[in-house]
Amino acid sequence: MTLRRVNVVILILLAVAFLIIVQRNLLNLSDFLHKESPDAGMVLPFEAELSLDQVQDMERKGEEIPVLITATEDRLGAVIAAMNSVYQNSKANVVFTIVTMNDTTDHLRMWLSQTKLKNVKHKVIIFNQELLSGKIPKDLKTTETSKPLAFARFYLPLFIPEAEKAIYLDDDIIVQGDIQELFEANLKPGHAAAFSEDCDSASSKGIVRGAGNQNNYIGFLDFKKESIKKLGMRANTCSFNPGVIIANLTEWRNQNITQQLEHWMERNTQEDLYSKTLAESVTTPPLLIVFYKRHSSIDPLWHVRHLGTTGAGNRYSPQFVKAAKLLHWNGHYKPWGRASSFSDVWDKWFIPDPTGKFHPVRRHSD
Repeated sequence: MTLRRVNVVILILLAVAFLIIVQRNLLNLSDFLHKESPDAGMVLPFEAELSLDQVQDMERKGEEIPVLITATEDRLGAVIAAMNSVYQNSKANVVFTIVTMNDTTDHLRMWLSQTKLKNVKHKVIIFNQELLSGKIPKDLKTTETSKPLAFARFYLPLFIPEAEKAIYLDDDIIVQGDIQELFEANLKPGHAAAFSEDCDSASSKGIVRGAGNQNNYIGFLDFKKESIKKLGMRANTCSFNPGVIIANLTEWRNQNITQQLEHWMERNTQEDLYSKTLAESVTTPPLLIVFYKRHSSIDPLWHVRHLGTTGAGNRYSPQFVKAAKLLHWNGHYKPWGRASSFSDVWDKWFIPDPTGKFHPVRRHSD
């Protein structure tokens, strides 16, 4: 009888020991799976059946990051490259608003639907040129920066009515960092927008062909005009580049920023307020007036500029360009053109046009 009891006790102890070993193994397995989660690149067995697109959709859930970009027919390849660089370098839930004209929509939709950008969240909006009626001088030269779409950034709340915050990007840019970092940058209380100061970094040394060093207000506005004098602005104040904008759309609406910009556009048609040496963006002067000392600053690495001007190749090292989070080819020389610095960086993100209408032009193609 005593022997039986001993045997029962031994069996119970063995069973307990077995359960303890099993529990420890399960805990170790759980810890292993936690450390080697999908975020670290491991695909778990139950995820193996999911398609790549489904995994991307899962990764991109969360707060939407609205990004507005404009698309003209002759620069559509630039838009595609910019969007691709944003999308591929971030897992954020980016939603593009593409503002364009009627003659571009079919080409744009085909380019997106037939390439690896087919899963990118986007909406296409046709720009209503009536918005600019009476606000642009009739004799204004038809340059890239004076075409109607250049003024789309003035109407951010109109194009993205549901958002509290948004990013505007020019088309001649490549984003190498995670766009969520830019989106989460803090704006000072009461500021409706953040821009890159033209005195913030090596980018400020850019030379605008035919106009000298335009990194202050006098390079864009005529300080001899009474309307400009009355504003009390200092002519040597650093200007900013509106090719990248972080916009607090709530403040933008509350302060009637769009209406203020339109006011100064109309005043210019009557009084010719822009500097006579102005050689680049005609959209910049109204922004400089409205946002004078009332804007936040963007991290310089998030807007490395003047890659499209002469001498940029000598000014920036390949190491610096690689470290930059956003590159901007503002200036005359575009990376899809015949002469441009670091066009090979842009080429990495360009997706060939399935229709064959757009293709980069290089010297060796002559």
